[in-house]
Amino acid sequence: MPKNNHSPGLTIVITGASSGIGEAAAKQLARAGANVCLVARRRDELERVREEIVAEGGNAHIYPADLTDNDSVDACCAAILAEHERVDVLVNNAGRSIRRSLRESVDRPHDFERTMQINYFAAVRMTLRLLPRMLQQGQGHVINVSSAAVLTNPPRFAAYTASKAALDSFSRSLRIELNHKGITVTSLNYPLVKTAMTAPTEIYKYVPQMDVAKAAGWIVGAVKSHPAFRSTVPAHALHVATAALPGTTLMMMGQFYKGMVATLNYVQKRRERGRQDQGQQE
Repeated sequence: MPKNNHSPGLTIVITGASSGIGEAAAKQLARAGANVCLVARRRDELERVREEIVAEGGNAHIYPADLTDNDSVDACCAAILAEHERVDVLVNNAGRSIRRSLRESVDRPHDFERTMQINYFAAVRMTLRLLPRMLQQGQGHVINVSSAAVLTNPPRFAAYTASKAALDSFSRSLRIELNHKGITVTSLNYPLVKTAMTAPTEIYKYVPQMDVAKAAGWIVGAVKSHPAFRSTVPAHALHVATAALPGTTLMMMGQFYKGMVATLNYVQKRRERGRQDQGQQE
């Protein structure tokens, strides 16, 4: 399909637009001239983001929706289609992460169900509801925010990784089936990004994290160039190694992650002990 190498005039729908990567991407795209449709659960936060975009001279519309509720998703998409002649880009950015070992999850199947609902089923439903308009237009672009965890398989993230792996598979099928109809699909497999979603996990403070603005830039870049896939070099390399030598690679990864977690826990305890000692001295 003819690729849009710029954002002006494009109508771009972004889920999870009330904070984090979604908010930052919406602002960057609006500055580039896009007409952004902001989707998230919290109306007050959506209004704040819209006001900030409009204050900078941008164009934004809000569509509060609970993406865990099918009726809410359907109503959101119906409103977008009724109010906009075109839908050029859909960015499925909304998501949730759960960090819990499988041994701790034996009585918590709902962790997997809830994660699949927001990370996979909501994204699929948004796509299917807006896809007919894109096909009618003769072109459209779906950007699915995924994770490098799909390529690297970190422990304690089985629910999250499985949901993103499902989204990646859906993305590939969609691109294969409809590329000749002008529909392009991009999977952005991010490394760890410093957002409100990662903040509660103490151990992440000691792990490298991508800046939100840079992460948003990946979305802006995808709107311009329509890549099928983007991730980091280390994630690519580990994915290739796993495909070539799965048994050996997975065994080595298990040993590596076990050692890494032990090291991070040790460092964390040392720092906490140091803060306690400092507090006692004061």
